Amino acid sequence: MIESILDGVLAGKELAFEEAMVLLSVEGDDLDPLTEAANTIRKRFCGNKIDLCSLINAKSGLCSEDCKFCAQSLRYKTNCETYPLVSVEKIVSAARNAKENGATNFCIVISGKGPTSKEFEKIKEAIRRIKKEVGIKIDCSLGGVTKAMIEDLKKMGIDRYNHNLETSENFYKNICRSHHFNDRLNTVRMLKDLGVEPCCGGIIGLGEAPEERLNLAFLLKELDIRCIPINILNPRKGTPLESVSRLEPLDIIKTVAVFRLILPRSVIKIAGGREDALGNMQEKAFASGANGMIIGGYLTTAGQSVEDDLQMVKDLGFELK
Repeated sequence: MIESILDGVLAGKELAFEEAMVLLSVEGDDLDPLTEAANTIRKRFCGNKIDLCSLINAKSGLCSEDCKFCAQSLRYKTNCETYPLVSVEKIVSAARNAKENGATNFCIVISGKGPTSKEFEKIKEAIRRIKKEVGIKIDCSLGGVTKAMIEDLKKMGIDRYNHNLETSENFYKNICRSHHFNDRLNTVRMLKDLGVEPCCGGIIGLGEAPEERLNLAFLLKELDIRCIPINILNPRKGTPLESVSRLEPLDIIKTVAVFRLILPRSVIKIAGGREDALGNMQEKAFASGANGMIIGGYLTTAGQSVEDDLQMVKDLGFELK
């Protein structure tokens, strides 16, 4: 079956939901053929370059939303570091470090529902300086922004705007009540309508059933999303999900492989939580169809060293952009 599916995807056939469900359940001797098929698809449609992104948590904590996985929500006691929007100089300096570390994209991230007008002007000044002084592709993740804000960011030449759907529409109500799934979906659609590339994925391991991961993947395919971060829940003490059962590494690897078969042409980026969830099996995940990663740490947690990340992708045969 895996060989037949591989031949079909290579020939342009789309993977069916029922086929994807079967693939998520493979075990034992069938796992290697699945991951090899996914990696073959990655090489055929995406080549051998890896997308390396670095970010700055430019405003931490202070979020009024109730996303149950998030250490930055004011509703939970997580001991997350909180601070207002950092200086323009600090954002520009982080962009320089990202470029020196080999990242192709630098993402400015803030917590909360969206920036105030004063914060937005400060972020635009940082973008102007990065464009002039650093020369790295710039992404933003600023929450639920307005049409006018997106138009401003487009004029400034940002590369992508990150706005994750987090999980499937069916499961979303189990992780967030302070806003609706359609709020997130409408922002992604607005980005596409305005000609700004969405970077849009989600989090696995929230307690969702496997079919909900596939519902997310097929929606991302319907939306034609070309940059897809797959985060793996790192349960944070103080959040409602602190005791959720962790995904097994092999379940993560199978999810990455099946996402690749569903989305053959997209950048599939293994993002937050990979070190904690995968441990010494990170290389196996990147040999299962992924072609992107975040380097230099995440929003509220550190990652492994940039040197170790770069050595890993070189050992896997990837070319740095």
